[in-house]
Amino acid sequence: MDKALTLYELNNLVGLTLQTVMPDEYWVEAELSEAREVRGHCYMELIQKDEQTHTPVAKASAKCWKNKWMVIRPYFERVTGQTIHPGMKVLLKVYANFHEAFGFSWIVTDIDPVYTMGDMARKRMEIIARLKEEGVFDMQKELHLSLFAHRVAVISSENAAGYGDFSHQLADNASGFKFSTKLFPAVMQGEQVEQSIIGALNEINERVDDFDVVVIIRGGGATSDLSGFDTLALAENVANFPLPVITGIGHDRDESILDMISFQQVKTPTAAAAYLIEHLSDTLQRIADVQEEMVNIIRHRMEVEMLRFNRLAMKIPLLFSRVKEAQAERLQLFSAQIMAMINRRLMNESHRLIVLSNQLSPLAEKRITNECHHLEMLEQRCRSLDPKRLLKKGYSVTLHQGHVVRDARMLNEGDIVETRLEKGTFKSIVKK
Repeated sequence: MDKALTLYELNNLVGLTLQTVMPDEYWVEAELSEAREVRGHCYMELIQKDEQTHTPVAKASAKCWKNKWMVIRPYFERVTGQTIHPGMKVLLKVYANFHEAFGFSWIVTDIDPVYTMGDMARKRMEIIARLKEEGVFDMQKELHLSLFAHRVAVISSENAAGYGDFSHQLADNASGFKFSTKLFPAVMQGEQVEQSIIGALNEINERVDDFDVVVIIRGGGATSDLSGFDTLALAENVANFPLPVITGIGHDRDESILDMISFQQVKTPTAAAAYLIEHLSDTLQRIADVQEEMVNIIRHRMEVEMLRFNRLAMKIPLLFSRVKEAQAERLQLFSAQIMAMINRRLMNESHRLIVLSNQLSPLAEKRITNECHHLEMLEQRCRSLDPKRLLKKGYSVTLHQGHVVRDARMLNEGDIVETRLEKGTFKSIVKK
């Protein structure tokens, strides 16, 4: 058996082999999925995607040491007018390097500034322009998150640590707010991101009245895995969704198209939970502020009314005295007016009585004269109708049972009748 090599010896052998087999520098086209500057050095993650599926087919790390980077960066930015950033497609001059402790990487010695931005950034710009042209880019921003938003639809990977952090932060919030969460599992990296999240959104839309907000989160991952969140179909679905959508899918240095068009972008799942907790805290504070304002308004109104009441109470005796005097004067005036009216009425009636009295005496005398004449006439008629006068002329009056007999048929045989003459009376028995 051959003597075993140590790891250091093996890695050193790989390094020597690379120096022997690949001693030259090479120009390579690649897309940056990550670029960061640390202590003057630039660290890059390179990626190549399949043109049809847009899935990564090659990845590699690259470094540009400080002595080169301090020369390359100003020239690149001056020519291109932009800083190096993820999503940019670049043309790099590199050589292979294999370090015994840190492994393989490409060492960058130059960057061609004439080479334009890569396909990833160009497609992002085209998608953003398309969304703005359709008028949906800012539609999520126009929505309003319910003041009491606590029913949360979560789109995330079921086993993702980020989802667990999100749920725990909501459940253990210091304010004691109660949230209701429902997970809609989705693939958060790879080729299925777009369709998986759209499918979850469709499920939520079928019961949209059960939720106040949608949260799309993922627990970390490489920058290159964010490409699934930069598709037109996914952006259009989120932009047109009827509920506010909060995204927590990126890192401090990354922003996807989904982040741009969402209602609210945060960097991490815990930041999404903190945003919802803070939103309820703001609502609670608004309620407290309104409550305090109402109490202050009521207290101020009561103080104003009490002062007004006290001023009125102080004015009441004076006002009563004034009213009493005014009413007394008014009563005296009314009394004087009534007495004057009574006196005028008495004078008018007295004058009328005098006039009537003056008119009554002649009328009474005339009436008495007329009545006396009338009595004399009646007396004469009575005298002319007196039966004694008839008796004096030789007439007689026959009576039966005190009644004058005018018809002989009224008498029966044997009746006793009385006959009166001028001088005396006699009785007779009727014979038939």
